[in-house]
Amino acid sequence: MKLKFIYLLSMVFVLFSCKDETQKHLVETQKDIKKKELIFSNIEKGWVFNANPINSTSQANKSSWKEWGNFLTELEQKPKKTIDAFQKKSTELSKKVMDLNTNIPIDFNKPQIKSRISTLITKVRMLDLYIHLDNIPDNKVVALVGEINVELVSMQNQMDKIVRKSKIPIEEGESELRKMLDTTRAIPTTRQQAEELNKPRVE
Repeated sequence: MKLKFIYLLSMVFVLFSCKDETQKHLVETQKDIKKKELIFSNIEKGWVFNANPINSTSQANKSSWKEWGNFLTELEQKPKKTIDAFQKKSTELSKKVMDLNTNIPIDFNKPQIKSRISTLITKVRMLDLYIHLDNIPDNKVVALVGEINVELVSMQNQMDKIVRKSKIPIEEGESELRKMLDTTRAIPTTRQQAEELNKPRVE
């Protein structure tokens, strides 16, 4: 009889322990769901890219420079409903931004544009990295969206500057002056020739 009572008491204790654990688990699950909903809400609100060309140069190159056009089009399409959709979109953006390096038009194949493309690639890939973390830092994701927008403006302004500069007519003699200033065209001299040139001459 005493043994049965102890057994019954143990069973009641185990049942209450299980119930308590289940209750704790439910509370943790609800907290996790609310946290994920808040992260999604913040990202959804902050995911606003300025994908529209800001000048005529950018607009014209959206169709003539295929990779640039594809990247802007991808930015325009905002994901919906789930965090998975944002993760897939960031992966796609990461691919499209890498393509910018593969086929740069001759007019824009300059260090100023290449450095801006490089910065854009870094920012977009960081966005892709952050949004795929288990604990998504939503504030960093939203901040990166803003930074990418700044880089987009900088890139488009630089493109426009290059085009405007190319339209300025070259003055007479300017091309010859540029050739003279170009150190890559200088006649190479050996050390011996340089010493000969620097020797004092006896008149």
